[in-house]
Amino acid sequence: MVMEKRKIRVVVIDDNPGIREIVSSYIEHQEDMDVVGLASNGLEGIEIIREKQPDVVILDMIMPKLDGLGVLEQINQYPIENRPSFICLSAVGQEDLIRKAIGLGAKYYMIKPFDMDMVMKRIRELAGGQAFVKISAPVPDKGKNIEEKITNIFLLIGIPAHIKGYHFLREAIKMVVENGDIINSITKELYPGIAKKFKTTPSKVERAIRHAIDVAWNRGKVENINQLFGYKVYDSNDKPTNGEFIALIADKLNMERSA
Repeated sequence: MVMEKRKIRVVVIDDNPGIREIVSSYIEHQEDMDVVGLASNGLEGIEIIREKQPDVVILDMIMPKLDGLGVLEQINQYPIENRPSFICLSAVGQEDLIRKAIGLGAKYYMIKPFDMDMVMKRIRELAGGQAFVKISAPVPDKGKNIEEKITNIFLLIGIPAHIKGYHFLREAIKMVVENGDIINSITKELYPGIAKKFKTTPSKVERAIRHAIDVAWNRGKVENINQLFGYKVYDSNDKPTNGEFIALIADKLNMERSA
């Protein structure tokens, strides 16, 4: 008889809804992990930790009500039978903050932007008892896989992976990143190129991409799109054309590659 190995139980505590969604969705796609709780501030996080008894906690350092250091301090005071391991995430890499977090028991301190595959690796190390204190610097975007970056964007803005438009839209963005001029020939080159690869018709590609963009808007994720770019690009009534949306994402990815 083969016994199924217990999944790693993870809690994500971050006040940024986009980061919470990206991290939790990525974890849920791992066969050996489960997200057992989400919290938007430190006080909620402590209650979830006490209730769910996770193996690993992904903890943002800068949050309202109670910050990451406060969570670590309070958890150290509670008589928790199985204390979780903490991975701290922060856009702030100040030496004093890092030292305090590590002193309070954090196992890893990862500075944003971070690589999601590296976060998964650290979770597995902690769950397997292999962790040692380590600080991870930001991962350069240049070496990051373009498909992974597009996938993270789709997770953030609410385009589900099960619809056809997801794959067509991802391919369109990749093609425009590689050849910016093709966006000017969207009906003559872009749609036919995608249709050929997926053995379908250009008109079906166009409709499926339209549907994928509509899904994101209907799910009310417009604020996440604006957050992605750091300024207001659209409102809920201002829906872009296929070409505008593809060009917008491709431009952002190209800017990050050249930064």
